[in-house]
Amino acid sequence: MVSIAIDCMGGDHGPSVTVPAAISFAARESDVRMILVGGEAVLAAELARLGQSSNPRISIRAASEVVLMHDPPATALRNKRDSSMRVAIDLVKSGEADCAVSAGNTGALMAISRFVLKMLPGVERPAIASFLPTQRGRTVMLDLGANVNCRPEHLVQFAIMGSALVGAIDHNDRPSIGLLNIGEEEIKGNDVVKEAAEMLRASSLNFYGNVEGDDIYKGTTDLVVCDGFVGNVALKTSEGLAQMLAAYLREEFTRNPLSKLAALLALPVIKRFKHRVDHRRYNGASLLGLRGVVVKSHGSADAFGFEFAIQRASDEARNGLLDLISARLHAQPVDTAS
Repeated sequence: MVSIAIDCMGGDHGPSVTVPAAISFAARESDVRMILVGGEAVLAAELARLGQSSNPRISIRAASEVVLMHDPPATALRNKRDSSMRVAIDLVKSGEADCAVSAGNTGALMAISRFVLKMLPGVERPAIASFLPTQRGRTVMLDLGANVNCRPEHLVQFAIMGSALVGAIDHNDRPSIGLLNIGEEEIKGNDVVKEAAEMLRASSLNFYGNVEGDDIYKGTTDLVVCDGFVGNVALKTSEGLAQMLAAYLREEFTRNPLSKLAALLALPVIKRFKHRVDHRRYNGASLLGLRGVVVKSHGSADAFGFEFAIQRASDEARNGLLDLISARLHAQPVDTAS
Protein backbone atom coordinates (compact mmCIF):
# COMPACT_ATOMS: atom_id res chain seq x y z
CA MET A 1 0.00 0.00 0.00
CA VAL A 2 1.45 3.35 -1.12
CA SER A 3 0.33 6.39 0.88
CA ILE A 4 0.19 9.67 -1.03
CA ALA A 5 -0.16 13.09 0.63
CA ILE A 6 -2.00 15.60 -1.57
CA ASP A 7 -1.69 19.34 -0.99
CA CYS A 8 -5.31 19.96 -1.96
CA MET A 9 -5.26 23.73 -1.54
CA GLY A 10 -2.39 24.58 -3.90
CA GLY A 11 -2.55 25.64 -7.52
CA ASP A 12 -5.01 27.76 -9.47
CA HIS A 13 -8.07 25.60 -8.77
CA GLY A 14 -7.56 23.95 -5.37
CA PRO A 15 -9.93 21.21 -4.14
CA SER A 16 -12.18 21.37 -7.22
CA VAL A 17 -9.30 19.76 -9.14
CA THR A 18 -7.11 18.01 -6.58
CA VAL A 19 -9.86 16.07 -4.81
CA PRO A 20 -11.51 14.61 -7.96
CA ALA A 21 -8.06 13.67 -9.27
CA ALA A 22 -7.20 11.88 -6.01
CA ILE A 23 -10.52 10.02 -6.05
CA SER A 24 -10.06 8.98 -9.67
CA PHE A 25 -6.54 7.71 -9.02
CA ALA A 26 -7.65 5.75 -5.95
CA ALA A 27 -10.46 4.21 -7.98
CA ARG A 28 -8.11 2.74 -10.57
CA GLU A 29 -5.26 1.84 -8.17
CA SER A 30 -6.48 -0.49 -5.43
CA ASP A 31 -3.21 -0.44 -3.43
CA VAL A 32 -2.95 3.28 -2.69
CA ARG A 33 -4.11 5.39 0.23
CA MET A 34 -4.81 9.08 -0.33
CA ILE A 35 -4.26 11.65 2.44
CA LEU A 36 -6.00 14.88 1.47
CA VAL A 37 -4.41 17.87 3.19
CA GLY A 38 -6.15 21.21 3.58
CA GLY A 39 -9.16 22.92 5.09
CA GLU A 40 -11.12 20.15 6.81
CA ALA A 41 -14.60 21.55 6.14
CA VAL A 42 -13.84 22.34 2.49
CA LEU A 43 -12.40 18.90 1.80
CA ALA A 44 -15.21 17.10 3.63
CA ALA A 45 -17.77 19.02 1.57
CA GLU A 46 -15.98 18.13 -1.67
CA LEU A 47 -15.82 14.44 -0.73
CA ALA A 48 -19.53 14.52 0.16
CA ARG A 49 -20.37 16.17 -3.15
CA LEU A 50 -18.55 13.38 -4.97
CA GLY A 51 -20.06 10.63 -2.83
CA GLN A 52 -16.73 9.57 -1.30
CA SER A 53 -17.14 10.54 2.36
CA SER A 54 -16.93 6.94 3.53
CA ASN A 55 -14.10 5.76 1.25
CA PRO A 56 -11.76 3.86 3.61
CA ARG A 57 -8.69 4.65 1.48
CA ILE A 58 -9.22 8.41 1.47
CA SER A 59 -8.67 10.45 4.63
CA ILE A 60 -8.40 14.14 5.50
CA ARG A 61 -5.54 15.80 7.36
CA ALA A 62 -6.45 19.30 8.49
CA ALA A 63 -4.26 22.31 7.69
CA SER A 64 -5.31 25.84 8.63
CA GLU A 65 -3.17 27.83 6.18
CA VAL A 66 -2.58 28.00 2.42
CA VAL A 67 0.60 28.95 0.56
CA LEU A 68 -0.48 31.43 -2.09
CA MET A 69 1.06 31.48 -5.56
CA HIS A 70 2.60 34.91 -4.93
CA ASP A 71 3.97 34.13 -1.46
CA PRO A 72 7.77 34.50 -1.22
CA PRO A 73 9.39 31.15 -0.32
CA ALA A 74 10.75 32.61 2.94
CA THR A 75 7.26 33.69 4.00
CA ALA A 76 5.80 30.28 3.25
CA LEU A 77 8.59 28.57 5.16
CA ARG A 78 8.69 30.75 8.27
CA ASN A 79 5.18 32.12 8.66
CA LYS A 80 2.91 29.35 7.36
CA ARG A 81 3.94 26.29 9.31
CA ASP A 82 0.43 24.84 9.23
CA SER A 83 -0.07 25.29 5.50
CA SER A 84 -1.42 22.39 3.46
CA MET A 85 1.90 22.29 1.61
CA ARG A 86 3.97 22.08 4.81
CA VAL A 87 1.70 19.48 6.40
CA ALA A 88 1.89 17.29 3.27
CA ILE A 89 5.70 17.42 3.32
CA ASP A 90 5.71 16.74 7.08
CA LEU A 91 3.73 13.56 6.39
CA VAL A 92 6.52 12.38 4.10
CA LYS A 93 9.12 13.30 6.71
CA SER A 94 7.32 11.29 9.41
CA GLY A 95 6.88 8.28 7.12
CA GLU A 96 3.09 8.45 7.24
CA ALA A 97 3.12 9.22 3.51
CA ASP A 98 5.46 7.71 0.91
CA CYS A 99 5.28 10.77 -1.34
CA ALA A 100 3.64 14.17 -1.70
CA VAL A 101 2.07 16.05 -4.61
CA SER A 102 1.38 19.78 -4.83
CA ALA A 103 0.30 22.23 -7.52
CA GLY A 104 1.32 25.17 -5.37
CA ASN A 105 4.05 27.79 -5.48
CA THR A 106 7.18 26.11 -6.91
CA GLY A 107 9.69 28.19 -4.96
CA ALA A 108 7.85 27.63 -1.71
CA LEU A 109 7.51 23.89 -2.36
CA MET A 110 11.24 23.57 -3.01
CA ALA A 111 12.16 25.64 0.05
CA ILE A 112 9.81 23.75 2.38
CA SER A 113 10.80 20.34 0.99
CA ARG A 114 14.48 21.09 1.30
CA PHE A 115 14.11 22.42 4.87
CA VAL A 116 11.89 19.59 6.12
CA LEU A 117 13.24 16.58 4.25
CA LYS A 118 16.90 17.63 3.84
CA MET A 119 19.13 16.41 1.02
CA LEU A 120 20.21 12.88 0.21
CA PRO A 121 23.84 12.14 1.18
CA GLY A 122 26.13 13.25 -1.63
CA VAL A 123 23.68 15.72 -3.16
CA GLU A 124 24.48 19.41 -2.89
CA ARG A 125 21.69 20.88 -5.03
CA PRO A 126 18.15 19.61 -5.66
CA ALA A 127 16.90 19.70 -9.24
CA ILE A 128 13.52 19.86 -10.96
CA ALA A 129 13.06 17.15 -13.60
CA SER A 130 10.19 16.43 -15.95
CA PHE A 131 9.32 14.16 -18.86
CA LEU A 132 8.81 15.81 -22.25
CA PRO A 133 7.27 14.30 -25.42
CA THR A 134 9.62 13.57 -28.33
CA GLN A 135 9.45 12.07 -31.80
CA ARG A 136 10.75 8.82 -30.31
CA GLY A 137 8.63 8.72 -27.17
CA ARG A 138 9.73 10.90 -24.27
CA THR A 139 12.81 12.28 -22.59
CA VAL A 140 13.66 13.61 -19.13
CA MET A 141 15.05 17.14 -18.81
CA LEU A 142 16.64 18.75 -15.76
CA ASP A 143 17.22 21.19 -14.16
CA LEU A 144 14.08 23.17 -15.01
CA GLY A 145 14.51 26.08 -12.65
CA ALA A 146 15.79 25.16 -9.20
CA ASN A 147 19.39 26.26 -9.81
CA VAL A 148 20.18 29.35 -11.86
CA ASN A 149 23.95 29.17 -11.37
CA CYS A 150 25.67 25.79 -11.38
CA ARG A 151 29.17 24.40 -11.21
CA PRO A 152 30.24 21.50 -13.47
CA GLU A 153 29.93 19.06 -10.56
CA HIS A 154 26.28 20.01 -10.11
CA LEU A 155 25.51 19.20 -13.73
CA VAL A 156 27.11 15.78 -13.26
CA GLN A 157 24.97 15.19 -10.17
CA PHE A 158 21.90 16.16 -12.19
CA ALA A 159 22.91 13.57 -14.78
CA ILE A 160 23.22 10.89 -12.09
CA MET A 161 19.88 11.74 -10.49
CA GLY A 162 18.14 12.03 -13.86
CA SER A 163 19.48 8.65 -14.97
CA ALA A 164 18.08 7.15 -11.77
CA LEU A 165 14.67 8.71 -12.53
CA VAL A 166 14.64 7.21 -16.02
CA GLY A 167 15.70 3.89 -14.53
CA ALA A 168 12.90 3.95 -11.96
CA ILE A 169 10.10 5.09 -14.27
CA ASP A 170 11.06 3.70 -17.69
CA HIS A 171 13.15 0.77 -16.38
CA ASN A 172 16.06 1.85 -18.56
CA ASP A 173 19.20 1.13 -16.54
CA ARG A 174 21.62 2.96 -18.88
CA PRO A 175 19.80 5.92 -20.38
CA SER A 176 21.72 8.03 -22.86
CA ILE A 177 22.62 11.46 -21.48
CA GLY A 178 22.93 14.65 -23.50
CA LEU A 179 24.41 17.90 -22.18
CA LEU A 180 22.48 20.88 -23.56
CA ASN A 181 24.83 23.21 -25.40
CA ILE A 182 25.02 25.66 -28.31
CA GLY A 183 26.67 23.05 -30.52
CA GLU A 184 27.65 19.39 -30.65
CA GLU A 185 31.38 20.07 -30.88
CA GLU A 186 33.47 19.65 -27.75
CA ILE A 187 34.93 23.16 -28.12
CA LYS A 188 31.46 24.79 -27.93
CA GLY A 189 29.87 26.26 -24.81
CA ASN A 190 31.00 28.11 -21.71
CA ASP A 191 33.63 26.86 -19.28
CA VAL A 192 31.06 25.26 -16.95
CA VAL A 193 29.47 23.18 -19.71
CA LYS A 194 32.82 22.19 -21.23
CA GLU A 195 34.20 21.05 -17.88
CA ALA A 196 30.96 19.16 -17.10
CA ALA A 197 31.27 17.39 -20.46
CA GLU A 198 34.81 16.30 -19.60
CA MET A 199 33.63 14.93 -16.26
CA LEU A 200 30.72 13.08 -17.88
CA ARG A 201 33.00 11.56 -20.52
CA ALA A 202 35.28 10.29 -17.75
CA SER A 203 32.37 8.81 -15.79
CA SER A 204 30.70 5.42 -16.13
CA LEU A 205 27.47 7.08 -17.24
CA ASN A 206 26.15 6.56 -20.76
CA PHE A 207 27.16 10.03 -21.97
CA TYR A 208 26.11 10.74 -25.55
CA GLY A 209 27.77 14.16 -25.75
CA ASN A 210 26.58 17.68 -26.34
CA VAL A 211 23.08 18.16 -27.72
CA GLU A 212 21.37 21.26 -29.08
CA GLY A 213 17.90 22.63 -28.43
CA ASP A 214 16.30 20.84 -31.37
CA ASP A 215 17.60 17.50 -30.04
CA ILE A 216 15.25 17.74 -27.05
CA TYR A 217 12.11 17.01 -29.08
CA LYS A 218 13.87 14.80 -31.60
CA GLY A 219 14.47 12.45 -28.69
CA THR A 220 18.19 12.21 -29.45
CA THR A 221 18.90 11.18 -25.86
CA ASP A 222 16.89 9.71 -23.00
CA LEU A 223 18.03 12.50 -20.68
CA VAL A 224 18.92 16.16 -21.26
CA VAL A 225 20.98 17.97 -18.63
CA CYS A 226 21.36 21.73 -18.19
CA ASP A 227 21.35 24.38 -15.48
CA GLY A 228 18.04 25.72 -14.19
CA PHE A 229 18.26 29.05 -16.02
CA VAL A 230 18.66 27.45 -19.44
CA GLY A 231 16.19 24.66 -18.66
CA ASN A 232 13.43 26.97 -17.50
CA VAL A 233 13.82 29.28 -20.50
CA ALA A 234 13.76 26.30 -22.88
CA LEU A 235 10.66 24.85 -21.20
CA LYS A 236 8.71 28.13 -21.17
CA THR A 237 9.69 28.81 -24.78
CA SER A 238 8.39 25.37 -25.75
CA GLU A 239 5.11 25.98 -23.93
CA GLY A 240 4.69 29.33 -25.66
CA LEU A 241 5.37 27.83 -29.07
CA ALA A 242 2.85 25.06 -28.48
CA GLN A 243 0.19 27.59 -27.47
CA MET A 244 0.90 29.71 -30.54
CA LEU A 245 0.64 26.74 -32.92
CA ALA A 246 -2.61 25.62 -31.31
CA ALA A 247 -4.03 29.14 -31.71
CA TYR A 248 -2.94 29.25 -35.36
CA LEU A 249 -4.66 25.92 -36.06
CA ARG A 250 -7.90 27.10 -34.44
CA GLU A 251 -7.81 30.32 -36.47
CA GLU A 252 -7.21 28.54 -39.77
CA PHE A 253 -9.84 25.85 -39.20
CA THR A 254 -12.48 28.44 -38.31
CA ARG A 255 -11.58 31.07 -40.92
CA ASN A 256 -14.53 30.35 -43.24
CA PRO A 257 -17.18 27.68 -43.94
CA LEU A 258 -14.81 25.70 -46.19
CA SER A 259 -12.16 25.68 -43.46
CA LYS A 260 -14.73 24.46 -40.94
CA LEU A 261 -15.69 21.63 -43.31
CA ALA A 262 -12.01 20.72 -43.69
CA ALA A 263 -11.70 20.69 -39.90
CA LEU A 264 -14.65 18.33 -39.63
CA LEU A 265 -13.10 15.94 -42.14
CA ALA A 266 -9.74 16.15 -40.36
CA LEU A 267 -11.24 15.67 -36.89
CA PRO A 268 -9.89 12.11 -36.35
CA VAL A 269 -6.37 13.27 -37.26
CA ILE A 270 -6.69 16.35 -35.06
CA LYS A 271 -7.80 14.23 -32.09
CA ARG A 272 -4.84 11.88 -32.49
CA PHE A 273 -2.48 14.84 -32.78
CA LYS A 274 -3.91 16.48 -29.65
CA HIS A 275 -3.51 13.24 -27.74
CA ARG A 276 0.16 12.90 -28.74
CA VAL A 277 1.09 16.44 -27.70
CA ASP A 278 -1.31 16.81 -24.76
CA HIS A 279 0.86 18.46 -22.11
CA ARG A 280 -1.43 17.16 -19.37
CA ARG A 281 -0.13 13.63 -19.96
CA TYR A 282 3.36 14.84 -19.01
CA ASN A 283 2.30 16.82 -15.95
CA GLY A 284 4.37 16.32 -12.83
CA ALA A 285 7.90 17.57 -12.19
CA SER A 286 10.07 15.63 -9.74
CA LEU A 287 12.07 17.42 -7.05
CA LEU A 288 15.19 15.25 -7.12
CA GLY A 289 17.87 15.05 -4.45
CA LEU A 290 15.60 15.20 -1.41
CA ARG A 291 15.15 12.56 1.30
CA GLY A 292 11.61 12.04 0.12
CA VAL A 293 9.53 11.86 -3.05
CA VAL A 294 7.91 15.19 -3.93
CA VAL A 295 6.20 15.94 -7.24
CA LYS A 296 5.16 19.40 -8.43
CA SER A 297 2.07 19.65 -10.64
CA HIS A 298 1.55 22.58 -12.98
CA GLY A 299 -0.50 25.18 -11.15
CA SER A 300 -3.12 25.40 -13.89
CA ALA A 301 -3.56 21.64 -14.27
CA ASP A 302 -7.08 20.23 -14.48
CA ALA A 303 -8.10 17.00 -12.75
CA PHE A 304 -6.93 14.90 -15.71
CA GLY A 305 -3.47 16.49 -15.62
CA PHE A 306 -3.18 16.46 -11.82
CA GLU A 307 -3.87 12.74 -11.80
CA PHE A 308 -0.77 12.21 -13.94
CA ALA A 309 1.28 14.05 -11.31
CA ILE A 310 -0.12 11.68 -8.67
CA GLN A 311 0.79 8.75 -10.91
CA ARG A 312 4.36 10.05 -11.20
CA ALA A 313 4.74 10.31 -7.42
CA SER A 314 3.27 6.86 -6.90
CA ASP A 315 5.60 5.29 -9.47
CA GLU A 316 8.66 6.94 -7.95
CA ALA A 317 7.78 5.77 -4.44
CA ARG A 318 6.80 2.29 -5.59
CA ASN A 319 9.95 1.79 -7.68
CA GLY A 320 12.40 2.91 -5.00
CA LEU A 321 13.68 6.08 -6.67
CA LEU A 322 15.47 7.36 -3.57
CA ASP A 323 17.40 4.13 -3.11
CA LEU A 324 18.31 4.12 -6.79
CA ILE A 325 19.63 7.68 -6.65
CA SER A 326 21.66 6.88 -3.54
CA ALA A 327 23.12 3.75 -5.13
CA ARG A 328 24.14 5.61 -8.28
CA LEU A 329 25.68 8.46 -6.31
CA HIS A 330 27.65 5.93 -4.28
CA ALA A 331 28.86 4.22 -7.46
CA GLN A 332 29.70 7.54 -9.12
CA PRO A 333 30.67 10.01 -6.35
CA VAL A 334 31.00 13.66 -7.34
CA ASP A 335 33.23 16.02 -5.37
CA THR A 336 31.44 19.35 -4.92
CA ALA A 337 33.78 20.78 -2.31
CA SER A 338 35.71 22.95 -4.74
